[in-house]
Amino acid sequence: MTDIAPLIKRSLVDQALDQLRQRITQGKWAIGERLPTEPELSAELGISRNTVREAMRVLAFSGLIEIRQGDGSYLRSMTDPLGVMNAMSHCTLFQAQETRQILEVEAIGLAALRRTPEDLRRLREALDASGEHYHGDLEHYIRCDLVFHKRLVDAAHNPALSELYQYFSSIVGAQLRQTLNIKPRRQAVFDLHVELLEAVEQQDPERAKALSRQLINEP
Repeated sequence: MTDIAPLIKRSLVDQALDQLRQRITQGKWAIGERLPTEPELSAELGISRNTVREAMRVLAFSGLIEIRQGDGSYLRSMTDPLGVMNAMSHCTLFQAQETRQILEVEAIGLAALRRTPEDLRRLREALDASGEHYHGDLEHYIRCDLVFHKRLVDAAHNPALSELYQYFSSIVGAQLRQTLNIKPRRQAVFDLHVELLEAVEQQDPERAKALSRQLINEP
């Protein structure tokens, strides 16, 4: 009996999440609006306050709501990032490349125009770390390479682009892993990263975008 109880509880939380997410996507509450209290949601959904509390914690973790201690819960977003990640995780290698062409290439073009001295310092630091591991452990290299690409996007100084790329970076990592497990790592490909940073430093957006496309097509 004790082995079954947690499964029942989890099922109730899942049902509560489904109902709360449905209300959010249907626009029942506006962004920034204070949500009903736990007792009110408990009565509305016909479930216990503990179940409501657990469901709200999951929504807070996914970024849909913000729980303010002593004040209540407020709606932060109508799009569930976990749902976005789930959709991204099912995209093909070709679809991932297409998305990178749209998102990353344009962001790097902006980075070439907007980068600051601090951005360049952080990019050189990330590229140096990536270079040290390019011919070493694959997972370590991929982690370093993702930092470099994330900092390139951050140098565009557009929070929305940075947030989107943060969600997409795991797909970029999977693409790199899939490709580099088949193809050997070539120094010429890493040298493209060096040229890309030089183009950003020289504030040459067209060259930066062309090099970014080349890297995406041949990581």
